[in-house]
Amino acid sequence: MTCRRPIQARGAAQLAENESRRRGRVRSFFANLGPGLITGAADDDPSGISTYSIAGAGYGFGLLWTAAFSLPLMAAVQLMCARIGLVSGRGLASVLRHYYSRRLLWFACLLLVISNTVTIAADLGGMAEAAELMTGVPSLIFTPLFAGVILLLLFFPLTARWCGSSSG
Repeated sequence: MTCRRPIQARGAAQLAENESRRRGRVRSFFANLGPGLITGAADDDPSGISTYSIAGAGYGFGLLWTAAFSLPLMAAVQLMCARIGLVSGRGLASVLRHYYSRRLLWFACLLLVISNTVTIAADLGGMAEAAELMTGVPSLIFTPLFAGVILLLLFFPLTARWCGSSSG
């Protein structure tokens, strides 16, 4: 019986070492994902999810072939933006300001403001439609309600109370 204890102890140590190695591989995997995971998840907003649901319900797998064309194009845009940032050490707006005319910079900023405004409106509409499905209350009531709550949280953050810090 006494001969088995050192073997069991050695086996437990080996199990702990294997577990530690496995955790290291998992951490390494997630560390290597980096900003790509965030960029990939950035399109999963309420308007995107509602659009995907409607398209899936209406067309089924009929539009799946477009993924073969759109995925490489989206990856190319992400890669170009990443390379611009790596080579120049600047963001896209700073590169435009530095290398191109001011008119092009303002046009790009105007496009950004328009696209962000439309995206926010679509997100609010998607959240309101989902709330209407759950409650039966018209979505026209939920849209300004959600916008107001978001603005309140934007201007009066509750994070200082939640996190126990005095800044905020």
